[in-house]
Amino acid sequence: MPRDRDGRVPALLHGVGDRALSWLDDHREHFRLTPEDFRSNGAVVERLKPIGELALNMHVLFREGVAGSRQKARAGQLLDFAWRELLDGGNVLARLQHDEPLSPVPLEVYATFHELGHRHPGLEAAVEVCRRTATWNALEMMPNRRLGVLNAERKLGLAPSSDFGEAVARTWLGQLAEPWTVQLHIAYDLTHTVFHLTNWGEAPERIPPDIADYLARYLPAWTEDWADLEHWDLMGELLVVDACLPRPTLDAELWERYAAAQSDSGAMPIQRGMPQGDPARVFDLVHHPTLVAAFASAMATSRALSAV
Repeated sequence: MPRDRDGRVPALLHGVGDRALSWLDDHREHFRLTPEDFRSNGAVVERLKPIGELALNMHVLFREGVAGSRQKARAGQLLDFAWRELLDGGNVLARLQHDEPLSPVPLEVYATFHELGHRHPGLEAAVEVCRRTATWNALEMMPNRRLGVLNAERKLGLAPSSDFGEAVARTWLGQLAEPWTVQLHIAYDLTHTVFHLTNWGEAPERIPPDIADYLARYLPAWTEDWADLEHWDLMGELLVVDACLPRPTLDAELWERYAAAQSDSGAMPIQRGMPQGDPARVFDLVHHPTLVAAFASAMATSRALSAV
């Protein structure tokens, strides 16, 4: 994506993220766990996922250095809100770790906050005890989920509980499977394989050359297909994958279609248009595609500016 002389392309990319961040900040209270959520560990896990994704997005925004002063301030306030109020300084994660000691979820969520300088020694000690068990590595999970655990361990500076390369080889993407077999769940799996491989876009060079070549060949067609289906959530994740590649395309036409799908409020619909109804229900439906929009914007803006 060549930069326009008047800077319109970076402005388009940046604008998507700026609007998404504004919406996330305006709706921050909907991330909060309720007393009813705490009645079930399953409900806690479901509510922790968006909090972890929120932290990841803010971390990427800081890391890529593309935030303006207003964005930086908002992102910092959101992170402080997530750690202190949503997670009670990590105590929510420690409680889940106590109740479900072999769950990797507390580790995965905590890893991003740890990268950002937050600490909960009790949680770290409890996780380390569990990591010494044979069960920790024997737990059956999807290959790309195993990569997520290994990447979380790497973030905390821990010795890997299993071989990263072998875990990559077991994924759909690592098998360089038939590109025409990509369906919705496979597409989401391959995007997360790339995210864990690159530590959410930090290290494109970690993508093995054969996988990078495979993605360079087929990713444009997949992205266009999901754009035609107006599935903005998955399209956004595929745009992130493109920005994670050693040589991203940053297709201007696809980005224009993606930006046009964003609502005036800054929220990104999951597919087609924005849902209507109860604000809490709408939040549950669109918070993920909006987080993806913020992530895609930060990565693509950084890559576009570095190519100038």
